[in-house]
Amino acid sequence: MIRRIGRLAALALIASLFPLLAGNTSAHERSAGGSHAGLEIPAISHGEMAVIADYRSGILALASRAVDTNEPFRRVLNYAEIQYSYCVWGRMPGSVTDEESPFNECAHAYLAATKAVLLSMREMPREAAAAGEIISAIDADMARRGLALITCQFSGEAFNTAQIVKPNWSRVPLHPASMASLTGLAALFGLAVLALRAVLRPKAQSSE
Repeated sequence: MIRRIGRLAALALIASLFPLLAGNTSAHERSAGGSHAGLEIPAISHGEMAVIADYRSGILALASRAVDTNEPFRRVLNYAEIQYSYCVWGRMPGSVTDEESPFNECAHAYLAATKAVLLSMREMPREAAAAGEIISAIDADMARRGLALITCQFSGEAFNTAQIVKPNWSRVPLHPASMASLTGLAALFGLAVLALRAVLRPKAQSSE
């Protein structure tokens, strides 16, 4: 049984990673179709990322209630949400804090877009006060934690709403935390399949 679970877990992991590995073998590969017609999003520093990640849900909640929006704002907000999903919803360990993580560049992308959304709301009459409070809290948090000057290899990288930044799946096996997380997920998937089959088998036998 244990050997069977191991095989199922390995197969689940390979099945989940293969299409992603095939579609993205470079850390800097982006899904853009050669288009550069999107909106530019300024770079975000490594230090800013760590703090903005903590405020992300509050920023997006405020953005979802924003009234005085325009098309550029909505496009950047949409990009932030899409990019977040491409980055496995920020669930991979070290994706924000570890520049060696295969998910660090895509984390830069969704957090840079989140920061751009926040700064845009500072210019909106109805959202300016709440946005200002969040910005002040972020500034204070960065100063308290001494993160303002911390940079990494992606800190100077700007982004574009026409370009989706994918994780560097080919480097996952070289990053122990990411590999352990995905292997654990695959094992859980394998166990769920076994549990489902165990539940369905008696029903199938009783119907015969």
